[in-house]
Amino acid sequence: MPSALRRSLPYYSNEVILMLHSTTVAFTATVPDILKIARDANAATFMTFQTFAVTALIYLMVTFALVGLFRVAERRWLAFLGPAH
Repeated sequence: MPSALRRSLPYYSNEVILMLHSTTVAFTATVPDILKIARDANAATFMTFQTFAVTALIYLMVTFALVGLFRVAERRWLAFLGPAH
């Protein structure tokens, strides 16, 4: 069972990232929250490009954090599949 879970981890990580980008659940939970804050900041400062650029960077950071966590997990748990040193 542990070997099967280790081998399925890359497929699971791909599916999580895909779901983050394409499902309505993730879209309705993360994007409107981030965009509401951006709209509030835009209304307060009238700096449209800067506020929405920061919003895009926050969304990218969330995505890259998930990718990074899965890469660390894969590197740790799938080390036995790599070439022998």
